[in-house]
Amino acid sequence: MTAVKSDLQTLREAARLNHEDALLKGSLLCFPDYGQLVMTGDMHGHHRNFAKLKKYADLPHAPARHVVLHEHIHAEHGGPIGDDSSIELVIEAAKWKIEFPDQVHFLHSNHELSQYTGKEICKGGRVVNYDFECSITRLYGNYADDILEALREYIASFALAAQTTNRVFLSHSLPSLGDMAHFDPSVVHRPLDHKDMIEGGDAYAMVWGRYQTPAVLSTLAQMFDVDFFICGHQPQETGSAVLHDRLIILASDHNHGTFLPFDLKKTYSIQDLTRLIRPFAAVA
Repeated sequence: MTAVKSDLQTLREAARLNHEDALLKGSLLCFPDYGQLVMTGDMHGHHRNFAKLKKYADLPHAPARHVVLHEHIHAEHGGPIGDDSSIELVIEAAKWKIEFPDQVHFLHSNHELSQYTGKEICKGGRVVNYDFECSITRLYGNYADDILEALREYIASFALAAQTTNRVFLSHSLPSLGDMAHFDPSVVHRPLDHKDMIEGGDAYAMVWGRYQTPAVLSTLAQMFDVDFFICGHQPQETGSAVLHDRLIILASDHNHGTFLPFDLKKTYSIQDLTRLIRPFAAVA
């Protein structure tokens, strides 16, 4: 019971701190023109890469360094139903937020938003939401519903996107071509409501979009007044890819996973940013 109370308190306190993040304007994190930012890809319960991220970030000794996290839930595994341990990574990330509230930040993703709204995701022949909830029941027993409700509050506190003064836009993904006719970019400048998060909503388009065309990226760059995008969402077996000289896609959920640290003051080309991509395997 003590552990359950601790985890509930952790999720609720991290949610409060997310809402009170001084960088948050509407649902957009606006970073300053100094220090460093470390962007990650989807983590999906990869504990080893998360541990290496914490080691690299070294936040106790780097007060001007920020870390942006997204999509920690719904681990990849081949085990039985209820063998998804990603809630443990969620709790660890929330604790990191509490320890460094001004440096650790979260973005909405399609898996976490779907967990929030109840939209089923089928992957690898299983419904990952159901598997995740079975795991929480196994771990927390009669208190599983309390944990799931606290988790919903926590997910609801996430930002939708982030932007830097050196013209880089950070989000889990971006709208697809089919979304662009009705997509409203002002969604990032206001708190999200339920209709934003469900299918047909602007936040939904932001976290579910794939296969962006050069025209889509050019239009979005004008909408958000940025030059480049760094996202996750689209799987990358080698850890990263560059799309149409505008979009860097990172994956942090496997042994070839990567992250991208960059200075918040410097001016970058897409080639400059690409050269800064780091593999987790290189963090000793």
